[in-house]
Amino acid sequence: MQRYSRLSIIFHWLIALLIIAAFALGTVMTDMKISPTKLQYYSWHKWLGVTILALVAIRLLTRLFGGAPAYPDTMKKWEKQAANGTHIALYLLMFAVPLSGYFYTSAAGYPVVYLGLFELPTIIGPNPELKPILKELHEVLTTILLVVVSLHMAAALKHYFIDKDGIFQRMLPGK
Repeated sequence: MQRYSRLSIIFHWLIALLIIAAFALGTVMTDMKISPTKLQYYSWHKWLGVTILALVAIRLLTRLFGGAPAYPDTMKKWEKQAANGTHIALYLLMFAVPLSGYFYTSAAGYPVVYLGLFELPTIIGPNPELKPILKELHEVLTTILLVVVSLHMAAALKHYFIDKDGIFQRMLPGK
């Protein structure tokens, strides 16, 4: 069974962990009362989003130029199509979620200062009419990402426990 490259495996699991952290932080911070801790969580959440966006861009380039292992012949045509569709949806959402958060932050009139070191350019100036729309868009896209990630995980577990075809193992770290 062909495996993904070591670089692809590292990016896959690093991005997965960062998405989990960003989702958890986003869930916790939105329910908090305004405080210095809440503001710090928002900063961390934005830093995670920018980092995820950068890593996903690199990951996509490695996939486009390095390819991916072929699916086993035992997979049905519809399974291959579903896997391809899910991967496309994952990439689109991994770009759309952080970008929608970035646009929402800009429309709310707040800068994104990455790691406290430098401010990212403001693409959308403060816009009270657009702010709630972008907030809702960010939340909806995040929910859709959560659903698609869950489908991706369920499919991986199906391949491991039911199909036993090596699909899951080709993305595992190690040999």
